[in-house]
Amino acid sequence: MDLKTMTIEELEARKAQIAVELDADGADLDALETEVRSIKEELEARKVVEAQKAEIRNAVAEGAGVTIETIAQEERKMPTFDEIRNSNEYMNAYAEFLKTGDDAECRALLTENATNGTVAVPTIVEGRIRTAWENDPIMSRIRKTFIKGNLKVGFEISATDAGIHTEGVTSGTGFVAEEVLTLGIAELVPETIKKWITFSDEVMDMRGQEFLDYIMDEVEYKIIRKAVALIIGDIISAPTTATAAAASVANTTVTTRAAADIVNAIAQLSDEATNLVVIMSKAVYAEYKAIQLAGSYAIDPFDGLPVLFCSDCGTSVIVGDLDGVQANFPNGFGPTIKVDDLSLAEKDLVKVVGRLPMGHGVTACGRFCVIKKSA
Repeated sequence: MDLKTMTIEELEARKAQIAVELDADGADLDALETEVRSIKEELEARKVVEAQKAEIRNAVAEGAGVTIETIAQEERKMPTFDEIRNSNEYMNAYAEFLKTGDDAECRALLTENATNGTVAVPTIVEGRIRTAWENDPIMSRIRKTFIKGNLKVGFEISATDAGIHTEGVTSGTGFVAEEVLTLGIAELVPETIKKWITFSDEVMDMRGQEFLDYIMDEVEYKIIRKAVALIIGDIISAPTTATAAAASVANTTVTTRAAADIVNAIAQLSDEATNLVVIMSKAVYAEYKAIQLAGSYAIDPFDGLPVLFCSDCGTSVIVGDLDGVQANFPNGFGPTIKVDDLSLAEKDLVKVVGRLPMGHGVTACGRFCVIKKSA
């Protein structure tokens, strides 16, 4: 970023933005400090130039004659698309677009529009959305794609192992026959995750980033939690025997919890299940911790695996590798937000609706085992 090509207003806006970036996880504090220092120096230099201009103007006005010194003019360039999306001015315009549905101000600022025909999301908001998905302990571990429409993912149901071939042998012992491979196809059909909430109409008085942060805090978290629930449901409801359209998930049923439940589930996984985790509700976690406590911690019922909490598991426990499921986001991570301040106006309420299409499913056999508890 060339500070000399920026206006004073843009420099001040960047300073304000840096104050926000300081609180972000993994922020490069040294780089931000250096940038702030450079901005301050550039602003001071601008003040000196303006002071010189003022002195020359005064001298001319008082009849001092023609000035010899020539003041260098700033060489201006058009801001880039990303610089516009990164500005406070665009943040405010985007917030007004969500409130009113009128995108004229956004489009007047942009040099180009998003390829999907919608107004581009401000850079800070887009980064926040992506960070939220990447920080979720379950969604961060699954495979994600961003392909339009239905996505078909092939998976292996069964295949012949490799063999040892004896030189010169053309049949029988020592001859390696052609592999017999059986494949299935899991089709990830997008479903629209929807969350709507109502606020008091004071929300409409918020500006820019304050308004966007408030909306995202309320809508985005719920959408992510629903996406997790769908993934968990895919695993628990998957068939135990693979079909041409569905990958298999092993099941085991217990009547009472036991210290060996997790290791017995691991025994049913394929060699391809490598990055293993255990997923369960906190209530079930407490049952296994009670077993561990009763044994004076002589055994770890989780076999050293990371435990991820999810109430959508109910009484079931999932053991496996989350690389065996996939989520496809045809419109990207960001939910579509619509603000309606008319439908509930008589109650002084504002309705906010968030929508996010997502296709999802189990896309590999042998990656999971579900421990179910009988009634």
